[in-house]
Amino acid sequence: MNDDGALEARFPQLLRLTDPDDPRVADYTSLTDVALRRKLEPERGMYLAESSKVLRRALEAGHRPRSFFMAEKWVTDLADVIDAHPDVPLFVGGEDVLEAVTGFHLHRGALAAMQRPEPLELGHLLASLPDRPRIAILEDLVDHTNVGAVFRSAAALGVHAVLVTPRCADPLYRRSIRVSMGTVFQIPWTRINPWPAGLNVLQEAGYVVAGMTLGEGAITLDDLVTEEHERLALVFGTEGHGLTDRADRRLDRRVTIPMMHGVDSLNVAASSAVAFYATR
Repeated sequence: MNDDGALEARFPQLLRLTDPDDPRVADYTSLTDVALRRKLEPERGMYLAESSKVLRRALEAGHRPRSFFMAEKWVTDLADVIDAHPDVPLFVGGEDVLEAVTGFHLHRGALAAMQRPEPLELGHLLASLPDRPRIAILEDLVDHTNVGAVFRSAAALGVHAVLVTPRCADPLYRRSIRVSMGTVFQIPWTRINPWPAGLNVLQEAGYVVAGMTLGEGAITLDDLVTEEHERLALVFGTEGHGLTDRADRRLDRRVTIPMMHGVDSLNVAASSAVAFYATR
């Protein structure tokens, strides 16, 4: 028996790819087209997990795979994962075929098309949090890299949940997941809708809603910390423009990080990390 035959005997669900136009791998087609992925992934009820580490974290969070997609050299490394899902198709192909399907060189191990979980209901999410919770709210961030970076900082610095507005970039987009190092699966999150009227739910639950802003009447981050709020929600505005006026009008506190050397503000990923650390 040749090597190919041995691999297929070991993994009966293995399907070899020879044609990049194979309709069975439509979930993985043209991953470099951001607009297309944002459109199709939610419609298909799916997202893509890229790299062995991210895939394992998604599975540990209880998410269900639709299919696996990888070069042959990664099959052995993920044998335990494949064995645990014997009914999930395993697409294997040469690197040239995989690159023709995805539009980029697949060098981080594997891809998996994952079933997108049902969104959490905001009230249930809030009820599940521990005492003295801290929440981050992302208003209309457009950069998936920033979204992923905020989630990674939130996980590292003990933030209990993340809420994203209806127009915020998708935390389960491939780049967001990769930048977050899979922490999007570890931090509970959901969309807050309607926005910003949905802030009423937090305020009625006892949260002080503090927006990071350069606007008038802002206190310093140090001053916010000294207030020692039992429940705190930190709101971060979009890249470039910051918080919208509609959101600003609903804040309980306006908060700023003092700057030096003529710098007026930090990137939202950096400012979130500073705020998370200060309020830990």
